[in-house]
Amino acid sequence: MRVVVTGTPGTGKTSATALLEDEFAVAHLNDEVRDREFWTERDEERDSLVVGVEQLESWVDEEYGAAGGENETTVVVESHLAHLLPADRVVVLRCRPDVLESRILDRGENEAKAAENRESEALDVILAEAVEEHGVDAVYEVETTDRSPEAVADAIRAVIAGEREPSAGTVDYLEYL
Repeated sequence: MRVVVTGTPGTGKTSATALLEDEFAVAHLNDEVRDREFWTERDEERDSLVVGVEQLESWVDEEYGAAGGENETTVVVESHLAHLLPADRVVVLRCRPDVLESRILDRGENEAKAAENRESEALDVILAEAVEEHGVDAVYEVETTDRSPEAVADAIRAVIAGEREPSAGTVDYLEYL
C-alpha cells in the first residue's frame, strides 16, 4: 500500500514521517529531488526547483512498487508534491496559516515565501489538488497546529491501519485570508 503524506510546507510532514521509519518504508521526496536531480529548472524568483513529476513517479514506482499493486509492504511517501503521485491513501497535513507562516520564517525562509505558503494553506490549495487527483474517499486531513510530531505520526498510523474515515474538508482556514 502506498500512503502519501502531503501538505503545505511547514505543516510537519518530515517531522511526523521520520517517526514512522522504524515501521514502514518512508520516502522523503524532497531529498530525492535534490539528490537525484529530479528537477527540470530552478525558479529563481520563488527560490525553488521545478520538479519533473513523471521522472519522480517512475523512480518511486521502481524503488517501492506501484500504488494499488501487489506490494505487501506499506510505503509512506512524504512531500508537498506527494499527492501528485498515484496513491492508495492520501494524508493531507494542515496547520493554521499564522502558525505555518511562523514555522516557515523560523526555519530561515524569506517573508514572501512564508506569505505565499500562508495564503495557500488558507485557500486549501493542496487539499483541493489531492481531492481532484484521488477523490474525496481517499483523502484524510490531519490538523497539526497544536499536535506534537508524535501525535501526528499516530494519526498517520491510524490512516494506514484503516482506523480513520476519510475526512477531506473538515479543516477550514478561510478566516485567515
